[in-house]
Amino acid sequence: MLALIAILAFSLLVTLALSHFLIPRLKRFGMVGKDVNKEGRPEVAEMGGIAIVAGFTAGVLLAIMLNTFNGFEFNITYVLAALVTIHAMAFIGIVDDLLDIPQAVKAFLPLAAAVPLVAVSAAGSTAIAVPFLGEVDLGLFYIVLLIPVGVAVASNLTNMLAGFNGMEAGMGSIVMLFMAALAFLNGRVEMLVIFIPMLGALLGFLKGNWFPARVFPGDVGNLTIGAVLASGVIIGNMESAGALMLILYVADFFIKAYHRFPSSKWWGELKGGKLYPVEGKVRGFAQLIMRMSGGISERNLVLVFIGMQALVGLVVFFLYA
Repeated sequence: MLALIAILAFSLLVTLALSHFLIPRLKRFGMVGKDVNKEGRPEVAEMGGIAIVAGFTAGVLLAIMLNTFNGFEFNITYVLAALVTIHAMAFIGIVDDLLDIPQAVKAFLPLAAAVPLVAVSAAGSTAIAVPFLGEVDLGLFYIVLLIPVGVAVASNLTNMLAGFNGMEAGMGSIVMLFMAALAFLNGRVEMLVIFIPMLGALLGFLKGNWFPARVFPGDVGNLTIGAVLASGVIIGNMESAGALMLILYVADFFIKAYHRFPSSKWWGELKGGKLYPVEGKVRGFAQLIMRMSGGISERNLVLVFIGMQALVGLVVFFLYA
């Protein structure tokens, strides 16, 4: 427990410190994005997810050090495989933030990033735990298809339900908290070594990302959240729990798919301090909440999503605890 607390705190502090260092430099070099839900659309530092990746990595490296010198036992091979996949996804996010990778290409690049997880899973279990059914062995299908697709889908989903101050880091923190709790109860230490550092990193990032945001995570941050979730549940053999945890993201995907994945006007139209769907049309889950509430402030919109994610987390927790 002391090791986990130390890892959480270290990840949080590294992310806080690096965010403070990065924000003015990102703005100085023109790495900015427009806060489309604010009057005047002010420019905000972009690519702050670099601090999330750094804080997460620092926490994992601390865990590895504790494993080597202090008897904190877990399978380093699995953790390193997950780390390589997550870093590959972070690299894809950085390139996308800088060069704007076409959506069709970005959807399939994570398949290659999943290779390290495929390699370790080929030597381990190919069964997944399903509520009320027990373990289901998927054999070769799990290794060559489910793992790469899982990484690709999770990372793209967490990159889509985004764009509001504190939403990505806030919802991501809830996901990591509940998955870490499940890992702890089920004795999946490798999962803890992945989820606890990411929880600390996201909490550290929230200070600058909360309304009114001074920094955005960018694709590097958003893709990494999904990659961490997918990698953690794969090495911990709790894939179905991770899939259920993404139900809100899936709902957003289908709403946006119906509208052919709009690249604009997915945000809110600000009137009297409240956000409304642009042109009165619902193009995503966030705009659906705007319409259902008859207009809502950005801060409250994000709190609604965080609350809904907490409810999803509770359901998943009780299903797998």
